[in-house]
Amino acid sequence: MSMMMDMMQAMPKASTSGMDMAMMQDCIEACSAVGMAATMCADADASEQMEGMARCAAMCANMADVATANMRMMMRPMGYEPGVMRAMMTACLTMAEACAAECRSHAEMSEHCRVCAMACEAMVETCRKTLDAMSMA
Repeated sequence: MSMMMDMMQAMPKASTSGMDMAMMQDCIEACSAVGMAATMCADADASEQMEGMARCAAMCANMADVATANMRMMMRPMGYEPGVMRAMMTACLTMAEACAAECRSHAEMSEHCRVCAMACEAMVETCRKTLDAMSMA
């Protein structure tokens, strides 16, 4: 069992009613992966001399910030507010789709963009399941 699941199971249950803790863990881990990939992609973009990479770097930096904020909110179940969490998840998914599209457009010439796009796409899939489960709860 992972440390994250141990921590989530140790949290007061009343604050997480209706939430699938394993699904939340998957989403948290996907957000963490995107935060790292997007930060590294933005840094690599900034060092490249190719035209057009400034937009990609800025989108990746924004993606890293949004993914990290989303992850941190999910890690605080005592402050869970369903409407706010759904809005944050929706914003994160929307940013991930935009970032993935931008990085995908550079993927043939830039391995770090390909990896970032893949991380964003995986997070969208994982976190959309969490959002759907939240909407049903």
